Amino acid sequence: MPRAQDEPVFRAPWEARAFALAVSLHAQGLFTWSEWAETLSATIRAAQAAGDPDCGDSYYRHWLAALERLVTERNVTTHARLAARRDAWERAAAATPHGEPIELGRDGKPVSPA
Repeated sequence: MPRAQDEPVFRAPWEARAFALAVSLHAQGLFTWSEWAETLSATIRAAQAAGDPDCGDSYYRHWLAALERLVTERNVTTHARLAARRDAWERAAAATPHGEPIELGRDGKPVSPA
């Protein structure tokens, strides 16, 4: 993970949000740090086995994949709901003029809960 002065460095806002979400879900007791480390490590190993060159730029994609795995395994949400939310974000991004914040539902379609 890239670091500056021993603090995490995020390349995009979503990376910081994914980081904060993991910390928050741990604080709420959804998983222990050992479970988190095990899941993240397994996710990274699987990606490397599938050809991820591990150049550091995919770290938070693995982080997010590990989070998605834990929340679906623990029945917090489903794969279908995660996919629907991903689609809603993509539609919202496509409907948002450059420089404006992306808002779910901007495309006029309803957004179901994640």
